[in-house]
Amino acid sequence: MALSLRLALISALVPPGARVCDIGTDHGYLPIELIKRGDIKSVIATDIRKMPLASAEKNIKAAGVGGITLRLCDGLEGIAQNEVDTVITAGMGGEVIASILARSAIPTASPAPLLILQPTTSPEFLRQFLCENGFEIISDTALCENAKLYSVITARYTGERYNFGEEFYYCGRVDPRTEDGAKYIEKQYLRLKKCADALEDIPEKREEYRRFAKISAALKKKLTENRNGI
Repeated sequence: MALSLRLALISALVPPGARVCDIGTDHGYLPIELIKRGDIKSVIATDIRKMPLASAEKNIKAAGVGGITLRLCDGLEGIAQNEVDTVITAGMGGEVIASILARSAIPTASPAPLLILQPTTSPEFLRQFLCENGFEIISDTALCENAKLYSVITARYTGERYNFGEEFYYCGRVDPRTEDGAKYIEKQYLRLKKCADALEDIPEKREEYRRFAKISAALKKKLTENRNGI
């Protein structure tokens, strides 16, 4: 069973010796591959629904691997702090991921777990949540799969609030020097420019227009500097 590019990237970001919680495990493919690596201590695979867990259980048995615990729970609500040191949340909207993190004490525990987050929508909402609630964004990797652009974020709680400017919420630490990174930032730039253009001639929306125009200009500058080798 080959992982998708997205899940393969997430797997590669999990450190050796990790005790992992995979939230919303779906078919259990990621936990199976993590255990097959041979250097992961344990994986708790959770889902809020019974059917995905039943599918995961079937796949785990077929793969003949141990070290995976299945748990029916909402987010991290059924997980004890001392059970995990790496938390994966992939394939959900940015608002949902932020809500999962906000409702649990585990992300801000000491020692703080590594968070590996892959939002399918609203990545800017998730990055803003992280920055404003004391989480350092360590890395932000863009990839293109099935003609869709994603970012995989790693973060850890430090207790320090981060303010890098609002454009950071839209591109994070995505590297414009990579092909997928440049595509990701360009997509965000075009999206925000479209918003600004739509508001430019509406007097009561001037403040909103200026905001979108400022952010899109900052993203365009990032792309231009990369293309010019600055």
